Amino acid sequence: MANTPSNMLALGTVAADFALPNPSKENKIETLNALKGEKATLVMFICNHCPFVLHVIEKLAELYDDYKSQGIEFIAISSNDAIAYPADGPELMVDFAEEHGVNFPYLYDESQEVAKAYEAACTPDFFLFDKDLKLVYRGQMDDSRPGNQKEITGEDLIIAFENLLADQPQEDIQKPSMGCNIKWKA
Repeated sequence: MANTPSNMLALGTVAADFALPNPSKENKIETLNALKGEKATLVMFICNHCPFVLHVIEKLAELYDDYKSQGIEFIAISSNDAIAYPADGPELMVDFAEEHGVNFPYLYDESQEVAKAYEAACTPDFFLFDKDLKLVYRGQMDDSRPGNQKEITGEDLIIAFENLLADQPQEDIQKPSMGCNIKWKA
């Protein structure tokens, strides 16, 4: 388990558009513009096998249930090399989503071009965009990590969501996410 931090994409960056298959919907191609939220969009890079993702996935599902009705959409993307890491393959993404109560779109980035466009480095890696798809937050969900005994609260994301919804400035200090490195193709 590698401890890889986020690259911390520049705030204000416009979200890179994408068109990716959704394995849960017979590989229907989904686009950022079709999925984006009315008030904000959280794009996150996750995968099925990462212990950091497994540590927080139920909390992410809970946060989605709390914030979707407030106009914040979540979009998860798996960009890992499924040839080298078959546990992250698209057919298992469907099982993963069902097993963990994931109701937000979970898309497959086989080419890894979307992960590169977002400068994603780890799983999980979080990017919160406002209604105009400008980056307002990037970084960790909270201070909890597998084995560190800190409660999984989602605090950093919640603060970012609440600031955005209240039209308040974001926190000056945004801590990088930490997780397993994205499994890049050779």
